[in-house]
Formats: sequence, C-alpha cells, structure tokens
Amino acid sequence: MGTLYLVRHGQASFGAADYDHLSELGERQSERLGRYWAARGLRFDAVITGTLRRHAQTWAGIARGAGLDLSPLAWPGLNEYDSEAVIRAILPRGHEDALGSPQSPEGYKAHFRVLRDGLRQWMAGTVSPEGMPDYTDFVHGVTSALEHVRVGHVGQNVLLVSSGGPISTAVGHVLGLSPDATIDLNMRIRNSAVTEFQFNPKRHHLLTYNTLPHLDNDECRDWVTFA
Repeated sequence: MGTLYLVRHGQASFGAADYDHLSELGERQSERLGRYWAARGLRFDAVITGTLRRHAQTWAGIARGAGLDLSPLAWPGLNEYDSEAVIRAILPRGHEDALGSPQSPEGYKAHFRVLRDGLRQWMAGTVSPEGMPDYTDFVHGVTSALEHVRVGHVGQNVLLVSSGGPISTAVGHVLGLSPDATIDLNMRIRNSAVTEFQFNPKRHHLLTYNTLPHLDNDECRDWVTFA
C-alpha cells in the first residue's frame, strides 16, 4: 500500500483583491508542516500540486521546512473552483454588495451561506458559473490525479497540495458521499490540514481527514484558520 498525503494550502488572503497569495501566517503554517514531517523522518517519492500560486507557495514552505528538493508535477485539475463566480451565478446582478464585507463576522457568514447554495446548484447542473467547468469536468480533474497516483506510484509516499474544493471532492469520491455531504467537508477543511489516503492500484482508502498534527501545541493555538 502507498500513502497519499493531501494538503490544503496555508492561509491565503480572504477578502483581499488578490486571494491567491499566502498570508504571513499561511507561510508559517506550511513551513511548520514541513518541519513536523522532517522530525518524524517522513520523506516523499513524488509531489503533485495544483497550478495556483497559493499551491506553489505552500509546497515551497513545506519543502523549506522539511529540507526537500523535489520537482512537483503541476496538475491543473487540482485547482480550486472560483468561489466568486459561484456566488455571482446565483445573486441578482448588482447585489454582490448585499453580502457585506467578508472581513466582518456577518459578511463572512453571508459569503459562505450563499457560496454553499451556489455550490449545490453548480453540482446539480442548474447554474453554470462564468469561466468555470461543469461539475463533472471538475470532478474528473480531481479523480484523474487520484488515478495517476494509483497507477504510477504503487507503494510510495506521495504529497498532493491543493485546495479545499478538490480535496473534499476526492474524499467524497472515495467514500461515495452525497453532494451535500461533500460541501459540508469543504466548508470545514482547515488551512494546511492533512488528509491521508492509503492506496493500491485499484482504489484509495480514507485514513485521516482534516488533521493538524503540526499545530497541536500551545505555541500554535492561534494558527488554526479556515480561509
């Protein structure tokens, strides 16, 4: 059996003009994960990442912390859906400001309440967010990466760095979950969290989900983030 470690990117820049960039805390989360694995002697045979900047920055932090020197395989199918496009697809035109500032508690809750509704409709095929693939194509981008790992890395340790949407989709696919259950997983996954699959050439098996062993101490009590 091989082991696939799926890591959600470190904290990005939620509410900023450019979300696709790790915050200073996101950089620290990523590097600490690398140091945690290095201290336990965990090494990887291969690395796969999405092509977003926050994926590359998270891998760079992990590699820096662990002293790794691997060239990652870039896999566009591991890129996140466009949450703003999902929200625009279900809000009346010109009503985006009604959500309020995502930096406020009320705006944050409103943002994710509308996002959840938009994801349900996208997954059901009732809306087509601008610039995004159909949900079936999004799922294929994720499952094709899982197939690549099963076929090409039997018995190896593989690291996959992506986002909450693709990782929750991978877990939902492996467990045969409903769309609503997959969305629930997506809404709860934390920054730099680790999910583990064991795999053989035929299938993946879920071992852990959404864990933060590298932040499980008093020093990092305030490092746990969701966006």
